[in-house]
Amino acid sequence: MHIVENNGGKSGIALHKFMDIELELGPDVLVPREETEILGRAAIGLLGGRDPGIKVIDMCCGSGNLGLAIAGKVPGARVWSADLTDSTVATARRNADRLGVADRVTIAQGDLFGAFEGLDLAGSMDLVVCNPPYISSARLEGDRSELLESEPREAFDGGPYGLSIHQRLIRDAAAFLKPGGWLAFEFGEGQDRQVAALLARARAYAPVEFVADAAKTPRVAIARKLDPA
Repeated sequence: MHIVENNGGKSGIALHKFMDIELELGPDVLVPREETEILGRAAIGLLGGRDPGIKVIDMCCGSGNLGLAIAGKVPGARVWSADLTDSTVATARRNADRLGVADRVTIAQGDLFGAFEGLDLAGSMDLVVCNPPYISSARLEGDRSELLESEPREAFDGGPYGLSIHQRLIRDAAAFLKPGGWLAFEFGEGQDRQVAALLARARAYAPVEFVADAAKTPRVAIARKLDPA
């Protein structure tokens, strides 16, 4: 993961490498981290071998990195991405245009799944993928305050316990997934037990599976939506 400069007619545009694609970033947009590539690889693995026409939601999309990587690696995928702020949505749209996948990637703006109101996406998704904020508000005021020096608070602040967005994601994703569809998301170090409890409490998913980083620390949750029948 590194920054390069585009000198081909747009000098000064910083491009960031994420899963073999180069993304334009901005001052109010989260820089994708290496650990998020764990989530990206897991998501693409879940979609391997599925029929053309698969549908994916990339929630809290930021620069668009996860949804755009999926669209690039899975040519049959149709992706709907969403974020809350003007800057992230504008950046994600520029990246979709740059990468030539804007015909398969829709970037919407809104509060989580409210961004897709009126699009008739309920019950149709093969995958919902998300890298939500997962640092507690108190830590952002304390030992992790340096994160806010150059990146937006919205990208990090997960509420009092770091899991406020996860709670909403787990609850609301079930309505958009088809039976057998997958929910895959990132979480912070040491949050795996709370994540497992949230998923179990939802009663909409099969038992969670975790994907660990190189240090064998769980960082990604994968849960399959149950068939209500």
